[in-house]
Amino acid sequence: MSYGSSYPICRSSPDPARALPAGRAAVPPCLRLLGAAFCFLLALGLTGVLFVWTDQGQWIDGLLLPRAERGGGYEQESDLVGPAKSILATFGSPSLLAVLLGGVLAVGLLGRRLLAGVAGVGMVLCAVVTAGAVKSALPRPDFAIEGSTTHNSFPSGHVAVATALVLAFLLVLPGWARRWLVVPGAAGVAVIGAATMIAGWHRFSDVLGGVLLSVALFCLAAAALTVRRVDDASHPRATPVAGRAWRVVVEGAVGLIVLGWVVRVLLPGLAASLPWGPLVAVLAAAGLSVVAVGVAVFLVRSVEFAGPVGPPQWQRPADPGAMERLLTTDIRTARR
Repeated sequence: MSYGSSYPICRSSPDPARALPAGRAAVPPCLRLLGAAFCFLLALGLTGVLFVWTDQGQWIDGLLLPRAERGGGYEQESDLVGPAKSILATFGSPSLLAVLLGGVLAVGLLGRRLLAGVAGVGMVLCAVVTAGAVKSALPRPDFAIEGSTTHNSFPSGHVAVATALVLAFLLVLPGWARRWLVVPGAAGVAVIGAATMIAGWHRFSDVLGGVLLSVALFCLAAAALTVRRVDDASHPRATPVAGRAWRVVVEGAVGLIVLGWVVRVLLPGLAASLPWGPLVAVLAAAGLSVVAVGVAVFLVRSVEFAGPVGPPQWQRPADPGAMERLLTTDIRTARR
């Protein structure tokens, strides 16, 4: 017979209990995505302030794309103006946009991600409305820069829609297939961005703003979809974030170098037909597109948007009867 407390003072905790501090330290996917959305919105605001509201920013835009600085509709001096306008006319077709949005819904339905497909379509439409509203409401001051104009085209609606479409497909694709979308998706966004700059519709800052706007909307949509996930993929766990982050940066840098090599070596006609300013703007926009899509894939690396919906698993007890069984076992052991 034993007296006093039935719990040994030096009894060690079981292994699952030792892992609790690490689990509590892990950031839930929805909070991680909300933090990323805030960072991208902040970057969008800083881009607008730098390139629209400062004379140095307007000067940089004019240095890269001097004819676009006159207010849009002034194409660059290049043989690529005709193909660029054809690409924009095709991409701006409402029929093509409807087909692409239908494709997002179809892929979501086939993969049991219909809610994610609806969120993706809403994200694209929100990108259209937001880009138009910002362009209409944001003033562009006149700093008396040669060739400058007060016509505001920040951010680019074409680039915002192109980026949002690529990211919408990320929401409805399974996790293993998302990495395969980085290169073709970023290439498509880069082509649309390059076409808007060559045709004189937008400045370099407009392209950058369109990409940042859509990535921020993607993070918000993905966060809304992960708030009530119960599947194992959305369960937060400690991951080597720093290691994966530097790998994304390295992959983006390598992609930019390869793209520059392709433009200079395999496609000498393209490099020869563009002055150095528009060429730098096109390469920079392509590199930023690769990085943006890669970051989006990285942020949802452990999240699957298919399956049942309910309270987050990380907020629910794994086994409600586990504590009761543990207490019963301790009492029986002490009585022996």
